[in-house]
Amino acid sequence: MHRLNTLLGMPQHRFASIHVVGTNGKSSVTRMAAALMEASGLRTGACVSPHASRWSERVLIGGAEIAPAAFAAAVERAADAAEVVNRGSAEEDGPVTQFELATAAAFVALAAAHVQVAVVEAGLGGRLDATNTIPSRVTAMTSVGLDHTEWLGESETEIAAEKLAVLRDQTTLVVGRLNPDVADQARRVAERRGAKLVVAPEDPGEEVELGLSGRFQRRNFALAVAVVEAFTGRPLEPGLVAEVAREVRVPGRLEGLGGDPPVFLDAAHNPAGAAALAEAIAEIAAGRPVVACLAVLADKDTGGIIAALAPILRSAVCTELPEAPREAVPAAELRDACIEAGLGAEAVPDLGDALQRARELAAASGGIVLVAGSHYLLAPAREALGLCED
Repeated sequence: MHRLNTLLGMPQHRFASIHVVGTNGKSSVTRMAAALMEASGLRTGACVSPHASRWSERVLIGGAEIAPAAFAAAVERAADAAEVVNRGSAEEDGPVTQFELATAAAFVALAAAHVQVAVVEAGLGGRLDATNTIPSRVTAMTSVGLDHTEWLGESETEIAAEKLAVLRDQTTLVVGRLNPDVADQARRVAERRGAKLVVAPEDPGEEVELGLSGRFQRRNFALAVAVVEAFTGRPLEPGLVAEVAREVRVPGRLEGLGGDPPVFLDAAHNPAGAAALAEAIAEIAAGRPVVACLAVLADKDTGGIIAALAPILRSAVCTELPEAPREAVPAAELRDACIEAGLGAEAVPDLGDALQRARELAAASGGIVLVAGSHYLLAPAREALGLCED
């Protein structure tokens, strides 16, 4: 990645940067911080992942998806550089990966757009992530939970170490809700790096009305405010904060869709994310039954996800991911795991049929539909439902 950036003229050094790492909440905090920065008068870009439908969704300029022509030009430049890197790489290094190429193209695009600051979401972990070549002035660690354990470690402290490794010397680390051991670990890493540590509040304040649903999004927004204030070195004007809070949107995070019964999409794909989702959807349902349409990748903690969601669900329709990049849990196996957790469930492998069945069950009980379990469920579910964002 360093060789690739060098060939491209170090585009990531042509704007100031904020690095966002964590197990859950990264995309939300990235989008929220970028929106707050833009509203503060700074030309702002963002790099988020994964995308739902198009690779260009990963690059935001002024809060909007990059224009197709600008994205294509950036990808072409990055691809040309990648060919050169691949020719000169040792065999053990392997070729430039898809995510490295996408990240390099994002840096090129952000530089070409002349953004003053970019908020960059890490992909996996931090220490060895392709995004860990930015000279970030502020690092945000949103949360730490057990996910990607085959790569990052078997404990929360091991995973946190991978994420905290992106912190630059003499900068600022802003953290969200952490368990005591990880919070202490963050404090010690900040001290070693000569970095200032900021612990974000749990809520942005009662006067802030967030246009997004869920208590977890209030925590994320409070963290985003702390990140931007750490970057600018001054408090944000309350009116600006209130306006951004009302307007900011995060696709795929308790995303409300039209229809009767109401349908909500969420990308929760690990136990901690599922627990936050369960808390939030219970508030939204307000006593109405919740019928889930679930699909999960095979390398995820299926039992942990189901255990977190089961208490707030009436039943589940278990399905499969039509175009996932990795193997998904078979619908029948997912159904059996739900039943083992005490949840009524059925298996409908075809996603379109599964969504229809979930809507039938919710309509019969006066309930709502929750579609969850994977990032790779969002785009095909939207398409199959034919519904628009609420």
